[in-house]
Amino acid sequence: MLTVTDLSLSIARANILHDVDLHVPVGAFAGLIGRNGAGKTTLMRSVMGLIKPDKGSIALNECDLSSQPAHMRAHLGVGYMPEDRRLVAEFTVEENVLLPSWATQAIDSAERLSWIYGLMPEVAKFATRRALQLSGGQQKLVALARALMCGRRLLLLDEPFEGVAPALSRRLAVVISQLRSEGLTVLLSESDHVHSADLLDRLFVIERGVVAKR
Repeated sequence: MLTVTDLSLSIARANILHDVDLHVPVGAFAGLIGRNGAGKTTLMRSVMGLIKPDKGSIALNECDLSSQPAHMRAHLGVGYMPEDRRLVAEFTVEENVLLPSWATQAIDSAERLSWIYGLMPEVAKFATRRALQLSGGQQKLVALARALMCGRRLLLLDEPFEGVAPALSRRLAVVISQLRSEGLTVLLSESDHVHSADLLDRLFVIERGVVAKR
């Protein structure tokens, strides 16, 4: 599904990623584990086309993502849950969740939304509330719901459990585990794999921008 080959990236002349090779097969749940500053978010942003690498390639199946503008990820079925959620504060929860479908003009957005609400009924309960009225953990659920709106093939989840109360962390883990039956491919980053150990098929460890498989 996702193949990163020989990827290197610098920001302001600082080398962040070094010759990264990473492969996540179709339907696999993979973890990208590393301390803060190791390069996890930078790698995910480069996959999403938000940062241009210095060299290397990123492919989704046979599609070269490196040559695609960032907005095409949604059209290709890639969903992204950023570490800092990035919700539109003045929009309602439902408007935030629907944003990708508006951008892609998806014809089945109502059906997709219904499926998401079935998966996360708590999101449906506060659908009419503005995003700024939610707790940090609730916002994480909404960010996951938004990623699922377009993430029909691949999900990138950046630190989904960070800063979340234990009860909501467990809830997020349950929701993510249920995605396995949908055939989704998932790449999930964490500073450690305390929350995700039971979810993962394979583990990549990143340290100072270098990725190794374990």
